[in-house]
Amino acid sequence: MKAYLILWSGQVVSLLGSGLTTFALGVWVYQRTGSVTKFALIAFFGSLPGLVLSPVAGALADRWDRRRTLILSDCLAAILSAVLLLLLWDESKGLLEMWHIYLLTAVASVGNALQWPALTATTTLLVPRQHYGRASGLSQMAQAISQIAAPFLGALLLQEVRMRGILILDLATFGFAVATLLLVRLDGPGRTPETGARRSLWQDSTVGWTYVRERPGLFGLLLLFAATNFNIGMLQALLTPLILSFAPAEALGRVLSVAGLGMLAGTVAMGAWGGPRRRVNGILAGLLAQGLILLVGGWQPKVSLIGMAAFVFLAATPIINGCSQAIWQIKVPPGLQGRVFAVRRTVALSAAPLAYFLAGPIADRVFEPLLAPGGALAGSVGALLGVGHGRGIGFLFVLLGLLVVVCVAVAVGSPRLRNVEDELPDAVS
Repeated sequence: MKAYLILWSGQVVSLLGSGLTTFALGVWVYQRTGSVTKFALIAFFGSLPGLVLSPVAGALADRWDRRRTLILSDCLAAILSAVLLLLLWDESKGLLEMWHIYLLTAVASVGNALQWPALTATTTLLVPRQHYGRASGLSQMAQAISQIAAPFLGALLLQEVRMRGILILDLATFGFAVATLLLVRLDGPGRTPETGARRSLWQDSTVGWTYVRERPGLFGLLLLFAATNFNIGMLQALLTPLILSFAPAEALGRVLSVAGLGMLAGTVAMGAWGGPRRRVNGILAGLLAQGLILLVGGWQPKVSLIGMAAFVFLAATPIINGCSQAIWQIKVPPGLQGRVFAVRRTVALSAAPLAYFLAGPIADRVFEPLLAPGGALAGSVGALLGVGHGRGIGFLFVLLGLLVVVCVAVAVGSPRLRNVEDELPDAVS
């Protein structure tokens, strides 16, 4: 685990630097434009290009030397931060425009798409299989640290060193990440040997999909995550409106901080424990807990209740993801992991943009009117959940929780998914 911990330390620092820049850039854009749409487009351009190109990026990650791939992605991110720094060096000139930000963010998302499968496959080479769950927990801990610390430090640094200082710090974190990569020696299998003519890049990028589709257990697991990620996308879009419908912005900040602490608690637990022996059971139990806690979170407009639900929900997330990650790492040959994991990421996250797109119209035009005073469900569901502003979103949270429970029940009833650890031979010994 020593080599992995060196690599992990570089990723912690790099993620924190990227989180600082993301937070500060979002504040900079919103303060100067006052437009929620322009602000939201940063997230759109930061996710969609990488998601679309993920299968090709996975094929490249399997073709190329993985350490060099990771260094390349970090250097690309550093170059983009340097360009942003040059445009912002003298803010009085107004050189930085919105299209610059969208373009740089889109290119960064492509670099992230290349980095993720390479980093995940590299973890398989560095970590003994009995520690895959711990490694996944540590990886998610790095994200939790960034999620908790970046907003707090970013707000402080914006006042002290402004945007330029944050970008300089971000460049330094990329340098640290590259230094840790240079210290790590990667030994182990690379690309899986193939017979016959060499495939084109496009043919190679479809290998991951073929591999998953021919294994019903893994395919079922992938569909389960796609369905539950749709729910997570809806929650991410609607949690802020739900809380602000009855509480001030300070309460929203407290809930988000508590949620981040829940994720950190889950990552610490997963890192120390490593997950249950039967990892499918860990996935299903964690999803069931998330579904049930959503019923609590949407039940009443109380900050304490929603904060507790957010803590439990995010505490379960690292356990679910850690168990899933370990299954995929054990069952997929290391030489195929870049391509397979890229397909896995694309399919699992494909429902999130749809959720972001539908959340607002569904809440505003369907559920909020249903539980408005005099609404169609005010006398029935409203008697339990209450009526008025935000109660329709609360009702939607309850339904999303029930949907997660139904997804778990369907998964339990699928023997190929339930027995995926027994039916599929281990590819990593």
